[in-house]
Amino acid sequence: MRQRLGCLSGTGLIAALITALFIAGYVYARGGLLFNPAPLNAQSGRALGGVTSHAEIGGNCESCHTAPWESEIMADRCVVCHTDIATELQSVESLHGAIMFDNPDLACRNCHPEHRGQAAPLTLIEIESFPHEAVGFSLNGHQRFSTGESFTCADCHHDDITTFTTDTCYVCHHQMDAAFARDHLSTFGNSCLACHDGVDRYGDNFDHNQFVFQLRGNHIEISCSGCHQNARTIADLQSTPQDCFSCHSQDEPHEGRFGTDCASCHTTDGWLPATFDHNLSGFPLTGRHAELTCEQCHTLGQFAGLSTSCTSCHAEPEFHAGLFGSNCAVCHSTTAWTPAKFNGQHAF
Repeated sequence: MRQRLGCLSGTGLIAALITALFIAGYVYARGGLLFNPAPLNAQSGRALGGVTSHAEIGGNCESCHTAPWESEIMADRCVVCHTDIATELQSVESLHGAIMFDNPDLACRNCHPEHRGQAAPLTLIEIESFPHEAVGFSLNGHQRFSTGESFTCADCHHDDITTFTTDTCYVCHHQMDAAFARDHLSTFGNSCLACHDGVDRYGDNFDHNQFVFQLRGNHIEISCSGCHQNARTIADLQSTPQDCFSCHSQDEPHEGRFGTDCASCHTTDGWLPATFDHNLSGFPLTGRHAELTCEQCHTLGQFAGLSTSCTSCHAEPEFHAGLFGSNCAVCHSTTAWTPAKFNGQHAF
């Protein structure tokens, strides 16, 4: 009895060949669309590879798909048009470079699926595998809501992962602390991302003493906006003047007579008590004058406008008989009244 060959019989092989030819002919007649599960995305953008959307290459399957016997893969076809992505893939510091570094087995279609309809989004990615810091905002401080619920992409990006509106920050933080959110918005504006990058460098744990201008004394009690007025960016915060006079020029009572270095006399603990370098004034203290207390000359708290003439403090002795005028320094020094040297004309 002859053994049957089943599908390997002559009739089976002829039927298989006819079926293959029929499928090939149908695919050719349909323009290669036989296996498309759905239309390509019709979102328009800048022209790449001569088209502005994937929908424009419908029917030209080989633009994206490779045959099993070809050495190329689909990703190679993607970067033919998306040359900017090809450049990113060369640097781990870029978005796509960072994604592929952490997930070397990913293919373009894993995050950018196609054939799902003309209006279907072209980007789908799990939040856990997306290196969000590569786009300038870390999610280290945004893992969960204050209620304990985990964040999802849609919580910040809604229906389009490529967009983000600044009121997203305010809506969420207003629910956490309404008073703080309103005050912060009025002080620093609504461009939250201009200062915040998600790692909370300027949050509750911000330490101003890590910077050149350390907060001491009464400066600790001042609000951020007290010094950083109208700041809207990190550059604005960093460019705030650090000298005393820039902030205190309006309430400076000395009218510039002692220079602009307030710290030469005052500390951040308060305007008083203060130390004063009298040599900065028009009346340097030398000799015995350096041993006097402030109150011995500045009676009744008078500082500005005090006379610097000798006789304002030292009455002329009677034995001078009014013969030598009021300029004691002609004969005397600040070391002591005696010895003295007469430098005038002897009129008697």
